[in-house]
Amino acid sequence: MTRQVARRSVLVGGLAAGLGVSPELASAGQAALALTHVTVIDPERERPQRDMTVLLSGTRITAVGPAHGVRIKPGTRVVDLTGKYLIPGLADMHAHSIGSERISPPLYALNGVTTVREMASSSVVSGWRAQIERGELLGPKWIIAGPIVDGRPSLLVGDGEESDGIIQVSTAAEGRDAVRRSKAAGADFVKLYSRVPEDAYFAIVDEARRLRIPVAGHSPDRVPVEAVIATGHRSIEHLHTLPLSTSSRPADVRRAIAAIKVNPGDYNGWFRQIHPIEWLVAQHPSAARREAVFEQMIRRGTRSVPTVIMHQLLDMPESAILDDDRLRYVPTGTREFWKYILEEFYIKGRSAEEKAQQRELYSRRLEFVQAMQRAGVRLLAGSEAGLVYAYPGFSLHDELAELVRAGLTPLQSLRTATTEPAAFLGTRTGSIRSGRTADLVVLDANPLTDIRNTTKIHAVVINGRLIDTAERRRLLSNVESAAAEPESTQPTAAQGCICHMPRHP
Repeated sequence: MTRQVARRSVLVGGLAAGLGVSPELASAGQAALALTHVTVIDPERERPQRDMTVLLSGTRITAVGPAHGVRIKPGTRVVDLTGKYLIPGLADMHAHSIGSERISPPLYALNGVTTVREMASSSVVSGWRAQIERGELLGPKWIIAGPIVDGRPSLLVGDGEESDGIIQVSTAAEGRDAVRRSKAAGADFVKLYSRVPEDAYFAIVDEARRLRIPVAGHSPDRVPVEAVIATGHRSIEHLHTLPLSTSSRPADVRRAIAAIKVNPGDYNGWFRQIHPIEWLVAQHPSAARREAVFEQMIRRGTRSVPTVIMHQLLDMPESAILDDDRLRYVPTGTREFWKYILEEFYIKGRSAEEKAQQRELYSRRLEFVQAMQRAGVRLLAGSEAGLVYAYPGFSLHDELAELVRAGLTPLQSLRTATTEPAAFLGTRTGSIRSGRTADLVVLDANPLTDIRNTTKIHAVVINGRLIDTAERRRLLSNVESAAAEPESTQPTAAQGCICHMPRHP
């Protein structure tokens, strides 16, 4: 194992101790269940439905109707939820899971995140998915990318370092081969990164179309965003290159992007070169170009995954909460490393001018998200779990709150993690209707009044299995105890998000 792989394990596999599903939960039958006298918030509807009964059988919702009008069969378990609110299970559409089966899977589920789109291949996460499908592990449904496809040199692989989980391409032929490798490995989609060259990019999307595998990920620097959207690129992650396409000085922007030079593995160097280009665009915006890009995204069905809380940390690292209560679910070594990265790389050396510019850029990013929503661009919520101070399960709720801060209504924000992911993935999740998957979250307060109420979780239902308040509290307590144990020797999801991690000197 090289130094890079070991470092990657710390960066993205640091939550190495945790919790598997309890034996009694794994073996429990999924009897018929009736959730009664609950206010149903179905994001497909504009208004809540009060005093409702929701019937579940196995892994499906079988009936939804007024509490007084739904017949409950004998033998059905009845749970009175008077005063509670029911929403669909949430989807985190940009995550890089960390740790062993004893941390990420249960933390997602216990926070009401019942679907996760994993943005990098991982045999460990694939193993978790198999265990979950067999009923042996508590966790979400997983959609898993192939190896990250980046240009050469990659931002993710240093000189002489192993590139497990990363495919570097320089030519069209290498791009086609990368797609074939992802398809052969059983990936759900091809994940692209920032430095893929133009000829390789077009070969990738052509081969993916031929093999019928979706392409998603970063919009590569050296390919105009309009050209990326035109290919049918399914989703564009983050708010880096997408806003760069909306300047009144496009030629200057393209020249500046073409001039970017990076060393192998030097993501931080790339980020520092992108910053002045972002600032140039902020000073010379074009509403007409922005609206044209949005219209093209709508026409082609390209989604945006803004990951605003990731940008918040990168733009304003001083905003990190160093005594966050959720750190109790993180092993001591990982906490210390996160703090080191934050202080030595994200904060240290930033001038007052740069800090001011980055704060302004973050405000512009929120405005950009609001503009996309108003234009009708379809948004997907993603937490970038795996990044420093981004917690599996918990941080998706932070993303929903920040989307509201950006200008979305609570209902619109909720849709980015429910109905929109379901439509994008083609799943029967994201809504509370007969025939849909029984992934649900019971809340103590109304999220349409305050989106932060999605964190006030009373119970969760995952694949038809109810985890009530007492069981949820016990399982979270076990995660906390496990985080205090020595580093686990179990395999971990070490290939997660190294996208925004600076290199060691």
